[in-house]
Amino acid sequence: MKPIKAIYVDDEAPALELIKKYCMDMPEIELLDIFLDSTEALNYLLLDSVELLILDIEMPGLSGTDFLASVPKGKLCIFITADPTYAAKAFDMDVIDYLVKPVFPERFKKAVQKAIDYSRFTAPDAEQSYLTFKSDYKLNRVLLDDIQWIEGFREYIKIVTKFKQYLVLQRLSDFITKNEELGFVRIHKSYIVRKKDIASVSAQSIQLKGGKQLPIGRTYKDLLK
Repeated sequence: MKPIKAIYVDDEAPALELIKKYCMDMPEIELLDIFLDSTEALNYLLLDSVELLILDIEMPGLSGTDFLASVPKGKLCIFITADPTYAAKAFDMDVIDYLVKPVFPERFKKAVQKAIDYSRFTAPDAEQSYLTFKSDYKLNRVLLDDIQWIEGFREYIKIVTKFKQYLVLQRLSDFITKNEELGFVRIHKSYIVRKKDIASVSAQSIQLKGGKQLPIGRTYKDLLK
C-alpha cells in the first residue's frame, strides 16, 4: 500500500524537526512538507493532495482547530499540543488521535497507524459498496444494499438497515450532499432512500421493494422521475 501523504503545521521549529525525523524513519507515511505558518499551509492544501493533517492546536493567527474547520471535509487529522485540556474539543471534531507534547516515536507511530487503518477501512471496495459512519462512539461500515431508509431528526439521522438502526450526529441535508453519488435521493424533508430500492410511487407515498411505505414530499417528486 502507498504511504499516507501528510503535512505538519506547528509554530515551534523544534517540534517540526522532531516529527519530520520520526516520519523519515516510517515508510508508511510520506511527509510532504512542514509549516511554521498555518495560513501558508492552508494555501498549500489548494495545490496538493494531502490525506493526513498533523496540526498543533495553539498557533498564532489560525489555530489548529480553526485550520481543520477551514479545510475540505474528508481530511484525516492528528492533533499535537502541549495543553491536554483541548482533548474533548479535538475528539468532537472527529480527529484520528490527540498527542500531548513531548511526543515519543512509538506513540506517534501508533497515531499514524490509526490514520492508515481508518483510510483502509473507508476506502471504496471493488466488489461491494459500503457506507462508513460514526455512531455510538464507534466507526461502523454497512453494505449499501442493507440500508432500507434514512430518517432525519434535526441534528441527527437514523440509518435503518435490515439488521440494526444507527443514530448519527449529522443533518439530513449534509448526508445527501455528501452521498448523492451513492444513489441516495431525498423523498421528503425527513426521509432519504436509495433510488434503486423504490418499487412504486403514488401521489402521497413511495413503496420500497421490501414493502415499507414512506411519505413523499411534493417538492421532491421531480427527483424520482
